[in-house]
Amino acid sequence: MMGGHLGSMGLYCMAFLFLPVARGSVLLRFINIPFEHATRYHVWLGHLTMVLFTLHGLLYVVGWAMEGNLLHKLLSWKDIGVAILPGVISLVAGLLMWVTSLPPVRKWNFELFFYTHQLYVVFVLGLALHVGDFIFSMAAGGIFLFMLDRFLRLCQSRRTVDIISAKSLPCGTVELVLSKPGNLRYNALSFVFLQIRELSWLQWHPFSVSSSPLDGKYHLSILIKVLGEWTARLRGSIMNISEAEQPASPSQPRPKITASVEGPYGHEAPYHLMYENLILVAGGIGISPFLAILSDILHRVNEGRPCLPRNILIVWAVKRSNELPLLSTMDLESICPYFYDKLNLEISIYVTRESDPPLEEGDIHNVTVSSVCPMSKGCGMSVLVGTGDSIWSGLYVISSTVGFVISLGILYIFYINPCSISTWWYKGLLFFGCMLASVVIFGGLVVGLWHLWEKKISAREEYEENRLKPGMVQHNEDAVNLFQKNHTSITTIQYGSRPDFKEIFGSISEHWGYADVGVIICGPPTLETSVAREIRSRNLKRESHHPVFHFHSHAFDL
Repeated sequence: MMGGHLGSMGLYCMAFLFLPVARGSVLLRFINIPFEHATRYHVWLGHLTMVLFTLHGLLYVVGWAMEGNLLHKLLSWKDIGVAILPGVISLVAGLLMWVTSLPPVRKWNFELFFYTHQLYVVFVLGLALHVGDFIFSMAAGGIFLFMLDRFLRLCQSRRTVDIISAKSLPCGTVELVLSKPGNLRYNALSFVFLQIRELSWLQWHPFSVSSSPLDGKYHLSILIKVLGEWTARLRGSIMNISEAEQPASPSQPRPKITASVEGPYGHEAPYHLMYENLILVAGGIGISPFLAILSDILHRVNEGRPCLPRNILIVWAVKRSNELPLLSTMDLESICPYFYDKLNLEISIYVTRESDPPLEEGDIHNVTVSSVCPMSKGCGMSVLVGTGDSIWSGLYVISSTVGFVISLGILYIFYINPCSISTWWYKGLLFFGCMLASVVIFGGLVVGLWHLWEKKISAREEYEENRLKPGMVQHNEDAVNLFQKNHTSITTIQYGSRPDFKEIFGSISEHWGYADVGVIICGPPTLETSVAREIRSRNLKRESHHPVFHFHSHAFDL
């Protein structure tokens, strides 16, 4: 009896398990929880669900062992009632996913965690066969929404997106400029999942967008830090292509790299525009989304668009000074001439593992930047997922849901009831099949119409005009000069020290007044924890005339 109750509790948890990992879910957008934050709920629910299901199976195993018929029970597959063997298979698949998702295993071998997690198909199908259609329907809602999202992402990711420009920066960072249609909407806090076909057909990696939507209509940029095997191979491919000889004849195609993209995902509301005072705390490559935020604010100030921020402090902690040229990827003066008259911008950089600056100024920056610019007219990324059109997303969900109800009703009226089908596992299989068919058939029809609408909208736009702003992907042979020109007057660099957030936040009210301060952080967990601790302490002890610090995390760990 205890095992049965624990199984029911696990089923209730499973009803919500798949909701947080539906990346482009309309539900997540409605409650304003971005995917990178929702994943933590999936992790907590996953642990709780597997604990309950494991105890559920273990108590039954103990009971059957005491009765002396353990093997017979484990291999039984009843037509009426619960089918045991599919439940065993489902539990084994769940345990494999659970064990490989634990932090030590995931950090040791992320690919093992990723590939093992594809067993969710076996896990769900085994559950449907185990309990039948009626009990399975208790958890089917969240699974159905996940299936909707997964099919939509599959349709989007099949499109090959040309990489307009690829640059390998001297600090071990790669900058990619991706083609996109003019009607794709995203904001400076968005991120995308990227697949490079030449490297792997299976691996997808998330990266923050480093360009503002106002930087250009037909492209977006991402910065990728070389940290693992996949990113190292990507940088190597760019270096090899840039060093390759020019084609012998015009008819011979120039080598290039291609990509597939899912997204953009993230907050639809640009909360970086909600505060007059803004502190951006970055660690290493965490500066990437803040480049997009800064560019977005400068564009808005220059064009007279609604924009609250007037005081901005960027606190950037890096290990080595060779990462400093990342700031040179953006020319502040060209975006907003004389921006220092309209915006109070300060940049505080902390080089933690160097006690002194390099002996020769610019020595670390004067490294040739390798670059490849295919500049082909391949298609841009699809608008099907992420911050796309809410009307089409709603039609997709509604049509699939109505299609599921219709197909299930037809199945019962014309097949299950007339044929007196009472087999639990078979009815569970038919139920699961109706879910899948309604997504593919009814939802696929809407996706097809959505795709045709997207092509029609894109055809109206002048694809040729201003595809890239002048100088967007030009080679920058002297990064140190540009760095000094744009940033020296507003930048302070400290070597051999870490940010003292108690001192930094303490001086804010003196310089900026008593208006509330938005704090956005993107960096390692230790940096995020120290900032959150200091903000919590100040808000709890604040007096009426002191500002309130609002904490926002842009960091996520999948």
